[in-house]
Amino acid sequence: MAQPTTASASELPPLKFTVRRQEAELVRPAKPTPRVHLPLSDIDDQESLRFQIPTIHFYGAGDNIIDRRDPVSVIRKALSQALVSYYPLAGRLREFPERKLFVDCTGELGVLFIEADADVALKHFGDALQPPFPGLEDLLYDVPGSSGVLGCPLLLIQVTRLTCGGFVMAVRLNHTMCDAPGLVQFLTAVGEFARGNEAPSIDPVWERHVLNARSPLRVTCTHREYDEEDVGAIVIPPLDEMVHRSFFFGKTESAALRNLVPPAQREACTSFDLMTACLWRCRTIALNFEPNEEVRVLCIVNARSKFEPPLPSGYYGNAFAFPVALSTAGNLCKNPLGYALKLVVKAKADVTEEYMRSMADLMVLRKRPHFTVGRTYLVSDLRRSGFGDIDFGWGKARYGGAAKGGVGAIPGVASFYIPSKNDKGEDGTVVPLCLPADAMKVFEEELQRMLNHGYRGHQSTPRILSAL
Repeated sequence: MAQPTTASASELPPLKFTVRRQEAELVRPAKPTPRVHLPLSDIDDQESLRFQIPTIHFYGAGDNIIDRRDPVSVIRKALSQALVSYYPLAGRLREFPERKLFVDCTGELGVLFIEADADVALKHFGDALQPPFPGLEDLLYDVPGSSGVLGCPLLLIQVTRLTCGGFVMAVRLNHTMCDAPGLVQFLTAVGEFARGNEAPSIDPVWERHVLNARSPLRVTCTHREYDEEDVGAIVIPPLDEMVHRSFFFGKTESAALRNLVPPAQREACTSFDLMTACLWRCRTIALNFEPNEEVRVLCIVNARSKFEPPLPSGYYGNAFAFPVALSTAGNLCKNPLGYALKLVVKAKADVTEEYMRSMADLMVLRKRPHFTVGRTYLVSDLRRSGFGDIDFGWGKARYGGAAKGGVGAIPGVASFYIPSKNDKGEDGTVVPLCLPADAMKVFEEELQRMLNHGYRGHQSTPRILSAL
């Protein structure tokens, strides 16, 4: 059954260690770069992406002669080299009228870089590296004044040496600049320079105009993910007041879920569809919404292949949609898993080239809104993103991906699907989740019940938090 992983098990003593940081510095492109103003796309600059997103990457000491180099020096130099091609990441965001964002590339700024050392070895983080990570706030230090969206560094990288010879590289990115494939493309280029390459294997492509709104504007698709709502009525507790857990889904859990849906659905759905339907249902039960309240799950869908012709190879901007599945809480909780599964599959299928064009038009017409937050759950599949494959000369990461769950412009709403191994060495997917403490207890019980025994009648529990 999908138990909380060892990384978050309450019976383990918390890992404590000290991180000694050097002063943050600006790393600039290694060569002169264009001095230009570059507008973001009308997908990039929506309110939903105006936040800083953290990732983290753990590396062992390696066993080759190249691995005796200092990872801080290697990555700092490689970063400077990669920024020559990816120079917009060294700029700063400004805002035009109508909330249009552009990057001010002056050639004189750069990205924040922190050198650090920790008195801990990689093995002390456990065999199953999974969020939430102890000491994250020290492994990815929030430099005062650096975390804003406008006028702040677009990228922060901290490289922390470990006592075993391994290291941790933590990254914080302004999400308006890149999505997960775009960030992986950039970090892969840094890794290629670190390993001695003279140029990145994929040339970066800016061309944000390809995802701009049309003229005349015409919203041709239904975009319930951007339904208007009374923002003042939404009350969400701070992220640090929520309980953070990670849940592991391996072959056993996946098989249990497949056995809960009819054969026709079982053969046609993906593991993403099944996990999303299951987590949405369990989360909704845990939060105990009123039966007639509308609940929703947003599924991030990479739209690069939806275009004809496809977006240019090397495009590193945001190229995804938030299609939404909707239900009343009562129907979602009382129906079998196949009901939620059908809604998730249909939502994903909505994303086409026309859907993306229509979404860009909506952004301009409605002044770049945030997706609907009330009673919303958002999931993003990072299993094939390539974070774990990034190599700076020490081999692939022992873990690479989301630093924690719940990150976003609205804390606590999002989960990520991350490739991982459990403490038995079994391959699977780890899912970080954030909920209020009472709701997390109900969620764990419901998930275990579903995986072991199927369903239960939806029993009333104390009301937790309707805003989520």
